[in-house]
Amino acid sequence: MPFDAQGRLVAGVGSTGRPDTGKRQRHLEGTMNLTLWIVAAVLAAVLLVSTSKMFVPREKLASVGGAAAQWVLDFSPGALRAIGTLEILGAAGLILPAVLDIAPLLVPVTASCVALLFVGAVIMRRRRGEKATIVPDLVDLAMAVFVAWGRFCPESFTG
Repeated sequence: MPFDAQGRLVAGVGSTGRPDTGKRQRHLEGTMNLTLWIVAAVLAAVLLVSTSKMFVPREKLASVGGAAAQWVLDFSPGALRAIGTLEILGAAGLILPAVLDIAPLLVPVTASCVALLFVGAVIMRRRRGEKATIVPDLVDLAMAVFVAWGRFCPESFTG
């Protein structure tokens, strides 16, 4: 393996004649970072779209949303506003800390909290027997867990 005058391994071509794996590792890290950004953005968009429960009366949501939206009738208007507030905070917490570079550790913490929000949604759907409408909540839960894992471990903003 080639070394420089200080005894450090020289990047580039290794002793096998193949390109060094450092370049490949940086490419994989960049791909992972991009994937985490995309998943966080999609999850934030999902959270923002679902905040309509804060502004639209629950009876109207139930009539417009069909069978998938009947769950809103089980909650008080105050509870729906609280859920909507958590969704807005979740959407902001998934993106803004990293973009503004202010406490980026809040991104995986927020993703963990969003995962808990979707665990609650899955439990509620399961109790109501809504097997068809539980799938999107499971997908959202998986995305939140992926962002939390990815930002806590392999692609943290602080590491």
